[in-house]
Amino acid sequence: MHMHKFEKIWLVFGIGSLLVFLNVVGVSAFYMGNQPPSCLTTIDPEKVDTTKPFNKPGLHKVEGKDWDYELVFVASAFSYNPAKVVVQKGVKVKIMATTKDVIHGFEVAGTNINMMLEPGYVSEYVTTFKKTGEFLILCNEYCGVGHHMMSSKIEVVEK
Repeated sequence: MHMHKFEKIWLVFGIGSLLVFLNVVGVSAFYMGNQPPSCLTTIDPEKVDTTKPFNKPGLHKVEGKDWDYELVFVASAFSYNPAKVVVQKGVKVKIMATTKDVIHGFEVAGTNINMMLEPGYVSEYVTTFKKTGEFLILCNEYCGVGHHMMSSKIEVVEK
């Protein structure tokens, strides 16, 4: 098979670009120790109810951190615990969530908060609610026959 000179040049350029891209990704992922955020904190899914801070789900004031409050959620069998939370507008909140049983989604409608909750892992997201109102939390990963009933609410109020 005969290849034109320009075809050979483009083929070499394409393969070279692919190798450079794969090396850059490989170096950043392995050499520099990058990991997906969900791999940072683990938890025993059978002991969620007895492990801090998941033994007391809800909103908790914290001191000495980069955020003002921790909002702790536990997902299980077609429900979130707590079912409703009231947060003040403009405060920095770290949302921490996990699940006891199967994979669940954690999407706060109307915001860019969207996490996947996997048994054995803790998902975290730091945000500031800038507008008041009720925000619906939905499970966006099919988790069984009661999936459509799985929801919670965050109500953001003025200070």
